[in-house]
Amino acid sequence: MKKDGTPVVPLTDLVDYQEGSIVSRAIVQKKSGTVTVFAFDEGQGLSEHTAPFDALVFVVDGEAEITLSDTVHRVNSGEMMMLPAGEPHSVRAVKPFKMLLVMVRE
Repeated sequence: MKKDGTPVVPLTDLVDYQEGSIVSRAIVQKKSGTVTVFAFDEGQGLSEHTAPFDALVFVVDGEAEITLSDTVHRVNSGEMMMLPAGEPHSVRAVKPFKMLLVMVRE
C-alpha cells in the first residue's frame, strides 16, 4: 500500500480469464466517464458497434484485433488505441487478452 492507504494493484490482477468468456469489472462509474477492465478468452470478442463518447483502449496483457471503420489493427500488451465517438469498431482476442477501457464523456 501507498502511504495514503491507497492500494496499488496490478491491472492484470483485477479480472481473471474464464474459458470461452469475456469478464469485465467496473473500476470507475461517474457522469464524466467510466473505467472498466476486461478479460477476453482467445477467440472471444465484441461485435461491431459505436459509442457516443471517445474511448481509449489500453491492452495490458495478450493480443487483440481491433477493427476501426473497417481497418483491422493488431494491438499488443503495452499498446493503446483511441476509438473516436461514433466510429464503428469491434474487438477480437487473437490470444487471451486484458484491456483497460476508459470512456470519456463530455
